[in-house]
Amino acid sequence: MRLTTYPPVHEGQNLGDLLKFEADNLYSRDQVTVAADQVLKLGQIIGRITATGEVAALDPAATDGREVAAGVAIVPITTTIDPSPDGLIVARHATVADHALVWPIRATPEQRAAATAQLRGIGVLVRRGV
Repeated sequence: MRLTTYPPVHEGQNLGDLLKFEADNLYSRDQVTVAADQVLKLGQIIGRITATGEVAALDPAATDGREVAAGVAIVPITTTIDPSPDGLIVARHATVADHALVWPIRATPEQRAAATAQLRGIGVLVRRGV
């Protein structure tokens, strides 16, 4: 009998890889409006634009609110010229895995540490190796 070999299947990240604990009854989650022109991936750290209340990818160089970590995207979403009210984030009382987080490309170790502390401040703990 001859065995057939198949190429390996590479599954992308899923919610179980990212979210290790959340409170009952969806307490940890917020439905949010995602700002225009965003591509948020599962695990993307987000900031909240002060003037509009919309969320966008964390940007440590920004000065409009996006420089402060306000949660973690738990569904991927892409917006075009209009904001979308279909965003879903974990915003409190939760634990996420560090290896599943999506950081800005040029984030320094200091900026990552600051964002991790900001998440801790709102009750979203970042754990290593979970």
